[in-house]
Amino acid sequence: MPHEDPLLARMWLHSDTQENWVQLINWCQGLLAGLQATSFSIRTSATISSTEKVPHSLWKLGRLNHVAIAVPDLEKARSLYKDVLGAQVSETVPLPEHGVYTVFVELGNTKLELLHPLGERSPIAGFLQKNKAGGMHHVCIEGDDITAAVAELKKRKIRILSEEPKIGAHGKPVIFLHPKDCHGVLVELEQA
Repeated sequence: MPHEDPLLARMWLHSDTQENWVQLINWCQGLLAGLQATSFSIRTSATISSTEKVPHSLWKLGRLNHVAIAVPDLEKARSLYKDVLGAQVSETVPLPEHGVYTVFVELGNTKLELLHPLGERSPIAGFLQKNKAGGMHHVCIEGDDITAAVAELKKRKIRILSEEPKIGAHGKPVIFLHPKDCHGVLVELEQA
């Protein structure tokens, strides 16, 4: 920043000259490059030490597969991510057994799933009635053994929204966990 003093820096930021804006942008880019080059090590008291026992499980969670967003206008949302933000976007795929149309937005390390109602009994239609502008609907996390996950989650009194896993948008078995048992978040588990 051209001025280390916060007051001078604020005065400088309120300047309208193009040169100052260019300097600010260059400074921000330098800061970002410095942060990206730095490796951070964070230690917390919540870290599990090697001597503490972690409950054994027959299954384990994997990576975040996607975050799903319910949208009132699928083509408008698809266009935002493809044409404005430049993301790779899939074609629209109907999933009648789930009552949704889906579009996937590739983000490199994960995906967004855009959801739009399909049919009168679509759960997304009900969501959009309560949330007219749309919004975050669920998170999907991969698991290495959905069958074992269902059995263990039932033992732990976590409600599952279907009796059996269904085939999801990626052609793999999925289950949904009740948001009231997951701190207000609808969680989808997908077979890895």
